[in-house]
Amino acid sequence: MSESKIRTGWLHKATPASFTTSDRHLRKTLGVKEMLALGIGTIVSTAIFTLPGIVAANHAGPAVAISFVIAAIVSGLAAFAYAEFASALPFAGSAYSWANVVFGEVFGWIAGWALLAEYFIAVAFVASGWSANFKLFLGSHNLVLPKALAGSFAAGNGGVIDIASLFAVLIVAVLLWRGTNTTARVENVLVVGKVLVILIFIGVGLTAIHPGNYVPFIPAHKAGTDFGGWPGIFAGASQIFLAYIGFDSIAASSAEAKDPKKTMPRGIIGSLIVATILFVTVALVLVGMFHYTEYKDNAAPAAWALLHSGHEFTSNLLSVVALIGMFTAIIGMMLAGSRLLYAFGRDGLLPSFLGKVNDKGLPNNALLVLSVIAILIGSVFSFTELAGLISAGTLIAFIIVSLGIYALRPREGKDIQEPGFKMPFYPVMPALAALGSGFIFYELDNQAKIYAFGWFVLGIIIYAVYGSKHSKLSQK
Repeated sequence: MSESKIRTGWLHKATPASFTTSDRHLRKTLGVKEMLALGIGTIVSTAIFTLPGIVAANHAGPAVAISFVIAAIVSGLAAFAYAEFASALPFAGSAYSWANVVFGEVFGWIAGWALLAEYFIAVAFVASGWSANFKLFLGSHNLVLPKALAGSFAAGNGGVIDIASLFAVLIVAVLLWRGTNTTARVENVLVVGKVLVILIFIGVGLTAIHPGNYVPFIPAHKAGTDFGGWPGIFAGASQIFLAYIGFDSIAASSAEAKDPKKTMPRGIIGSLIVATILFVTVALVLVGMFHYTEYKDNAAPAAWALLHSGHEFTSNLLSVVALIGMFTAIIGMMLAGSRLLYAFGRDGLLPSFLGKVNDKGLPNNALLVLSVIAILIGSVFSFTELAGLISAGTLIAFIIVSLGIYALRPREGKDIQEPGFKMPFYPVMPALAALGSGFIFYELDNQAKIYAFGWFVLGIIIYAVYGSKHSKLSQK
């Protein structure tokens, strides 16, 4: 890539009008109710039925609730920045498109490439969690899938393909293929059902709590490990962070929002508040029912806890509704991921067929590619590896979006429309959001950092070899 081309990418910023024109084919069908359902459905997903037990056993013990609160605070700071950006620049691609406008194409590519890792891995992660709960449900009825179909070859237990995970991705792909309006109606129903079953779990679980399981609330730190004490709590927060990143799926769909100035902030911030309350409550109930060590390597701890505390019917009910409800997270991530791939294709940074829409205004080429890659990733990485990998790319995007407020604010009301929401306590809060995201990134395990580094090296190569030469922005 020539020096002049690099300089063009760094300095040339997209205009808001160019994205408005490019996204004109996307139909505006999503209101506040649909955005709240999308956000809650994506955030309160596989994680609420899996991560409280896993993080308690591996890192924080009963203090997993504190880990959830810390992760929520950092996510909340970033969510304020997302809300302002989504209100001012309601374009497909979220952080990718925003960074293009305020910083230039190179930063836009970095932010978008980081988020793309999130969506690819998150779809595989949620589908893997769905599979774990499905197999537990079958097992409670003495039904077992053939070993070759019960897990990916990466798990090392004789599996060839996780057929249940594959099935989950395909079902959502078919649903999204039909359009966002149909999907939104399904999402609303599924979210209501999922929240109800979470409340049932909390109510039943409270009757099975043993106070001794909370003692000590913060286990002593084990030297040389990331378990116990505040190091364990922070390590837990870095893993739990992936539970909250679903609000980005709302921002990625902002081009399809009705009245985005009001819809986007309410959807992003409202869904995060509801999700935090549910996460903390479920975590406290779960570690109170059984000693946290019982949840080690258990991908379906909530259903397991109910089953082993004598509530077989409620466990089966939770499993069934959880299985149905988990589709909401897959919907949110696949919707957002396909819109980001569409944005890359739209702007020439990836092959142009990704930026095509069908006669209904749907970017189904991007949806198809996302589905295939997510299935392949789920075949290579195990459930626990996927959990650690999701956060890295998202944190990079959070840092860029948080710092982007400093570039966005002076242009609001000028060449960028005045947003319906502004991040409070400016200029302090954007810096806190960036620092918080940086701290959580520092707390990620080394494997996640190594994979993140490899992903960004691949991204730089693709941009240098293809994106910089085909970019429609740099050609203007």
